Amino acid sequence: MTGFTFTCTGVRADPYAAGPTLVFRLRITASPGTRVHALALRCQIRIEPARRGYGDTEAEALADLFGERSRWGSSLHPVQFAHVPVMVQGFTGETETDLVVPCTYDMDIASSRYFHAVEEGEVPLLMLFSGTAFTGAGGFQVEPVPWDREATVRMPVKTWQEMVEQHFPGSGWIRLPRDAMDALLAYRSRQALPSWQATVEHLLHTAGERTP
Repeated sequence: MTGFTFTCTGVRADPYAAGPTLVFRLRITASPGTRVHALALRCQIRIEPARRGYGDTEAEALADLFGERSRWGSSLHPVQFAHVPVMVQGFTGETETDLVVPCTYDMDIASSRYFHAVEEGEVPLLMLFSGTAFTGAGGFQVEPVPWDREATVRMPVKTWQEMVEQHFPGSGWIRLPRDAMDALLAYRSRQALPSWQATVEHLLHTAGERTP
């Protein structure tokens, strides 16, 4: 069976994508002398929160995900980030390819809440690979890519922040069910409020919460 190793050499935000998108650069190495006609890969990406430290402000923002800091010894579990496929063209020895990961800023998604909470430094990610390899010098041989293939990467927090700022400059995004949206729209109309920001601030003020 052909041996494969995977290394992530970098990650960047795609400035030309229609929506928030990260691009991971992968280096793939096969057993010496093996002709790989193609690789059909599946990649699972997980956030490994226990592999970095957090300031007090970050810890407070992460309480919804992991509870109070005193509980983190048992609650700081990996967070699922993405499942993405990628087709790799034929090569012998070693090649590099881009792994394109569409992202969301939906705060109902745990990974988005995590990325929003961290302020600086790096995010530790684990990439887990599986799939099918088509190999052979004189014909095709079909082999599985073992499930234990993985790579680690420490993504700068600023990479995520730059990506989000490109698509949601100076703002955030909240998804609401239709009935809640209709009720909020009716409230805005009754109060003659000029914008959604004014509507939310009015609700916070009425509830006794501090507004920016």
